[in-house]
Amino acid sequence: MIRRPARLAAALGLALLTGGCAMKSDVTRVQNEVAALRDVSARQDSARARQLGEIIRMQQQLFDSLATTRETIRTLRGDVANDLYGVQQQLVQLQELTGQSQRRLTELRTQLEARAEQLAATGTPPAGAPAGTPAAGTDTTAAAPAPAGGNASADQMYEASLGQLRRGSASTARLGFRELLRSYPNSDKVPDALYYIGESFRTENADSAATYYDMVARSYPQSARAASALYNLGLLNERASRTAAARDAYQRVVQTYPRSDEAALARDRLKALGR
Repeated sequence: MIRRPARLAAALGLALLTGGCAMKSDVTRVQNEVAALRDVSARQDSARARQLGEIIRMQQQLFDSLATTRETIRTLRGDVANDLYGVQQQLVQLQELTGQSQRRLTELRTQLEARAEQLAATGTPPAGAPAGTPAAGTDTTAAAPAPAGGNASADQMYEASLGQLRRGSASTARLGFRELLRSYPNSDKVPDALYYIGESFRTENADSAATYYDMVARSYPQSARAASALYNLGLLNERASRTAAARDAYQRVVQTYPRSDEAALARDRLKALGR
């Protein structure tokens, strides 16, 4: 589109051509209008330039803000990763300390029980106890009363010891079962006593428990506890990652006691182990 100054100039030229000559005042007026229009156009261009500059400045601020935000996010991610790593290290250390504490407590408990058994065997009360105090690990209130002859029967000793085991007094129960084995080695309660000694060790000392289960299975294969002892032996071996030994125990249960409840359980474990 032709701007107004150009149109005026064209009109002036046409007037000169058609009218011959124009007055000097008309020319001056036209020139002034052209100058005014040019000044307006220049001011408009300057305003647009300022607006464009402001837009560019705001855009640059936005870019700078985005860059700062990205850097902050990267820094935050690094801090979070470092904090997470530190927490993981602390958890590992805590687990190690917990495991050490548990092992130490187990060792101390085993030592105390061994000491209690020694004191009970000799009839010596614990250090610092007044005269007449029963040896450590002895429960005088729960023990079965002795018959008139002065000696408890095998059944009485068995029931009293089993009661102690069910109440959570594993060490006291072991003392009773071992006394039964010593006093009545030919009793029909012997395989039961051996089995429950194994049970008393089950959560404290897996190797000791396995020893007693194996004694029941090998020495008293016809007893009512043999299938359970053999199955429990398999479980202990499986938990200790002794897969071959566990599989062997389960197969012995299935082959020797095929109609027992333990045989059904053993078949499931063999399937889980892939035979």
